[in-house]
Amino acid sequence: MPKAKRKFVRQERKPVAPAKVDFVISYKNYDKLARFINDRARISGRKRSGLSAKDQRKITREIKRARILGLLPFKPRV
Repeated sequence: MPKAKRKFVRQERKPVAPAKVDFVISYKNYDKLARFINDRARISGRKRSGLSAKDQRKITREIKRARILGLLPFKPRV
């Protein structure tokens, strides 16, 4: 007897990013940039963060700048 096929149900994603009005994407806001880094110190992807491609590039650039200055970690804390 063949198995019943499962339907793919797309989950609604909730954007992690706050409204553009009150959030300036800058390495100086490292506490807010930390929301886009998971527990393994990896930058979360666009699908997970809910950002546009342009904003995701900005977030990535600013996280890398903050890492170089020592404000955000390169590796997870043990």
